[in-house]
Amino acid sequence: MNEPVENGQADIRVLLVDDEQLVRTGLRAIVESESGLTVAGEAADGAEVAGLVRGLAPDIVLMDVRMPSVDGIRATEHLMSAMDSPPKVIVVTTFENDDYVYAALRAGASGFLLKRARPEEILAAIRTVFAGESLLFPTAIRRLAARHGAGSRGDALSDAGLTAREADVLRLMATGMSNVEIAGELYLGVQTVKTHVGNLLGKLAARDRTQAVIKAYESGFVSPQQ
Repeated sequence: MNEPVENGQADIRVLLVDDEQLVRTGLRAIVESESGLTVAGEAADGAEVAGLVRGLAPDIVLMDVRMPSVDGIRATEHLMSAMDSPPKVIVVTTFENDDYVYAALRAGASGFLLKRARPEEILAAIRTVFAGESLLFPTAIRRLAARHGAGSRGDALSDAGLTAREADVLRLMATGMSNVEIAGELYLGVQTVKTHVGNLLGKLAARDRTQAVIKAYESGFVSPQQ
């Protein structure tokens, strides 16, 4: 069970997965420097992840995308398929346009971080993905979608049964807008936007907004050039 912090909320528990001890040590120092975050544990290979997740119940996994035995893509796929409520995964990579990054996002990762990211960017990414109310690095995801064959059928999600308002919300989500920003754009209450987001995620069978946005791009519902 997560330990409470002074404001009454539980710490965000982070599992660090990287085959380089030096990288894990650096990430641990960054995470533990921030109030409200705690390192739940460490792993040196993707093969260890599922067992540690079941035993440690982290909220977020910082997952190296390239590891020698089981890489971050396979480890993410396994978490998403084997667990009813898997933690959110942020893949950690050297290059944002790496094919591995997009494969990891399609496998279920909620976002990615560059290994050269500044400490404040890492901490902000953890909080952004944990909150789940905005998209991490939407411009980079748009570029990756363009590179990896986004579709051209604008009505491709019609079978999902999205309402006109849910479609509006999805289009704005794809630009990287947060729930608060979408509410302002559409003159809706934030709670109403949250309801629309939850409904469209269910209709698209998307675990989070990153997966919904990838589906929107790949179907051609939105264009990476928009």
